[in-house]
Amino acid sequence: MAANNSRLEDEKTTFKRRIVVAMVFILLGFMLLGARYAHLQINQHELYQTASENNRIRLQPVAPTRGYIFDRSGIILADNRPVFMAMLQPEIIENDDKLDELLSYLVPIFDLTDEDITQVKSEISKQKNPQPVTLKIDLSDEQMARYAARKPFLKGVYIDNKMTRAYPHGGLFAHVIGYVGRINDKDQQSIKDDELEKRYLGTELIGKLGIENYYEDLLLGDPGYESIETDAYGKMIRPLSREEPIAGNDLTLTLDYGLQKVADEALAGRRGAIVAIDPKDGGVLAFVSNPSYDPNPFITGISFKDYGALRDDIDQPLYNRALQGMYPPASTIKPIEGLGGIHYGIIDWDTKIQDRGYFTLPGDSHRFRDWRKSGHGVVDLDKSIWISCDTFFYQLANKMGIDQFAEWMAQFGFGQKTGIDLPHEKAGILPSREWKMESRGGQWRPGDTISASIGQGYFLATPLQLATATAIMANKGQHITPHLLRSTTGVREHKVITKPDGLIKFNGTETDWNKMHKAMQNVVDIGTGGILRQGLEGYKIAGKTGTAQVKSIAQGKSYNAATLSERQLDHAWFMGFAPADDPQIAVAVIVENGKHGSSTAGPVAKALMDYVVHRMDKDPIEPPPPGQMQQNVAETATSQS
Repeated sequence: MAANNSRLEDEKTTFKRRIVVAMVFILLGFMLLGARYAHLQINQHELYQTASENNRIRLQPVAPTRGYIFDRSGIILADNRPVFMAMLQPEIIENDDKLDELLSYLVPIFDLTDEDITQVKSEISKQKNPQPVTLKIDLSDEQMARYAARKPFLKGVYIDNKMTRAYPHGGLFAHVIGYVGRINDKDQQSIKDDELEKRYLGTELIGKLGIENYYEDLLLGDPGYESIETDAYGKMIRPLSREEPIAGNDLTLTLDYGLQKVADEALAGRRGAIVAIDPKDGGVLAFVSNPSYDPNPFITGISFKDYGALRDDIDQPLYNRALQGMYPPASTIKPIEGLGGIHYGIIDWDTKIQDRGYFTLPGDSHRFRDWRKSGHGVVDLDKSIWISCDTFFYQLANKMGIDQFAEWMAQFGFGQKTGIDLPHEKAGILPSREWKMESRGGQWRPGDTISASIGQGYFLATPLQLATATAIMANKGQHITPHLLRSTTGVREHKVITKPDGLIKFNGTETDWNKMHKAMQNVVDIGTGGILRQGLEGYKIAGKTGTAQVKSIAQGKSYNAATLSERQLDHAWFMGFAPADDPQIAVAVIVENGKHGSSTAGPVAKALMDYVVHRMDKDPIEPPPPGQMQQNVAETATSQS
């Protein structure tokens, strides 16, 4: 009995000890829990409060309004319009598989293309901090309805209302204004700088071509920021605070809407280009490349199919002929070359030659033929311009030599970029000894000089270069740099060119310039450009025609247009300025395969000159009302497709 009682007491003692130990462990556990709780609540309060707020509050960039682009009279050329965009919050994506699954689900809702999906994945992969990514720009009513029906299942996908670009005149200014498009991998490489990258927060678009690209820094603006409260689906519940964005600069260009319209209509759908410049300050009045294209589909992302149709079109509507087209300038260079002969003291206005219809180099039987087989008889410098005598310039160039020829022509801008405020300008080719050795690996031959003397052979120029040279001619040697920006308003400053920038080196006198201007007037009054006299009222035109050979004709063979295909026919050129006594416009026109500069390109140039002299300031052409204008753009896009 006593033993049992002793054992019972021992068990009670052991149990009490265990209770005490358990209580100690429980107490220590509560103490540790309390300490951890105090640490989280006191020491790490700010950290976890911020994390909690970030689940509810989001700081997102607010895209600035892109600067507007106007013509010289205030007619809008590049507009902004509100559109609905499908957006995605990247932070709701757990991994790549989930992203693929979500995008596959969104394809039929927003009609996502392979290009759209690639773009979204690329943007997400490059983000340092999660920011909303654009899925689709400019949603249709049907796409909006499909989204609304599936909205409960689309966490992190929402619809936003933003401004995007619009080009109200369709293809009329496409080759000069250019267009904006979604930022791609190539664009990302150009905006890697941290400060520059910040300016693109909230912005999907970047200037790709033309003025939109060249003046991207002015047009872009700076983003603002908005603090918003969101729900579990990432949709905004209410705004909390906002820092307003800074809009991009507005640009006013030197272009004239009415003159651009006249130029486009004068080409009448033919392949070609027109550049018109104000010789007083170098402002570009018209800049046309035909055929053109509608830039609006490029904003939201043109499909591979539609882009392929433009790219593969035999008429090359994407090709900027005015800026990049390189053509033999033909006889249009003769007035410039003639002044070069005076500059070097090789000829004067009394110099005469006997033109028998051809020229031969000493010791060579090869005949460089004049366009007129029987020749022109006795010809001086004045007559050589208005009858376009090839033989006169064969002889002049042979005496001048290629070194002096290239030196003189370079002063008028040939063989180099003009410096116009557009990207991707071509420099053309002003042939020389050095150029031929570097590009062709061969020695310069005397016959090469003869071909260059009439703007053929290796000599190639862009319409922009020829228009610039024409403006310098009109200015009597005052050099100008062609430009498109007339003024800009906004937070960013930019200096605008407003006057000629120097004189070319010329050993002649003002009388020589005046006589050459008179010779160019004679081209219209009594010479090869006589067709321009029809309907010419109240002013004089100084100009020069040109016919650039496309298909080579063998020695001794005759040119027979009837045996050639349409695309083998000669190109038609005209360069000139008006009024001849007080130039307000200098213009270069090329009509591809137009056969004759006088009958094809000349009347196109005259249409522009008539408008500048008689209508531009008094009765300008204005665009139709917005509704009609949108219909016209749509009809043009349909006809081009």
